[in-house]
Amino acid sequence: MGERMKKRRKLLHLTQEQMAEKLNISVKHYGGVERGNAGLSIDNLIEISRILGLSLDYLVKGEADPEGIIPDRMKEIYRNGSLKKRRHMMELLEAADKL
Repeated sequence: MGERMKKRRKLLHLTQEQMAEKLNISVKHYGGVERGNAGLSIDNLIEISRILGLSLDYLVKGEADPEGIIPDRMKEIYRNGSLKKRRHMMELLEAADKL
C-alpha cells in the first residue's frame, strides 16, 4: 500500500509534509506508512483515497478497480453525455492510448 501511495503522491507533486498536514498526522508517521512500518485509521485511509484519487480497493489491496481510478469529473462528464458524445469520448481515449 505504501508504495502505491508514494507513487501516486509523487505523480501529483505532493510532498510527505503536505500529505501529513492534510491528514493531521506527523511527517514521521506518514513516512512510516509509505515504508510499511505504520498503519492508519479508516478515516485517514478514506481521506488518502480521496486526496490521491485512488479507490480503496486499489489503495489497500492493490486490486485495480477501473471505476475507482477514473477521476470523478471524468465519470460525471461521461455519465451526463449523450450516446454520441460517449462514443466520441471513447474514440479520443483510444487515440490517446495509441500515442
